[in-house]
Amino acid sequence: MKKLYKTALSVVFLSYLSACGSSPGDRALSGAGIGAGAGAVGGALMGGSPVTGAVVGGAAGAAVGGLTNKDQIDLGKPAWK
Repeated sequence: MKKLYKTALSVVFLSYLSACGSSPGDRALSGAGIGAGAGAVGGALMGGSPVTGAVVGGAAGAAVGGLTNKDQIDLGKPAWK
């Protein structure tokens, strides 16, 4: 159950970070990079393969980044204002 919780938390966190960029291509590329890095670390920490984690994380990050628009996330504005 802990493993599923960590995975779900990672996916939610990465979805917030994957929309960095002004065009869909930029967001897909940054999402893929962030997802691959986090997937590799997550795969290693959970006892799985870092390579598999990087591939899955990169694909998920690219998909989320490419499917969002710049109005859905603004990392330059604090959430509390």
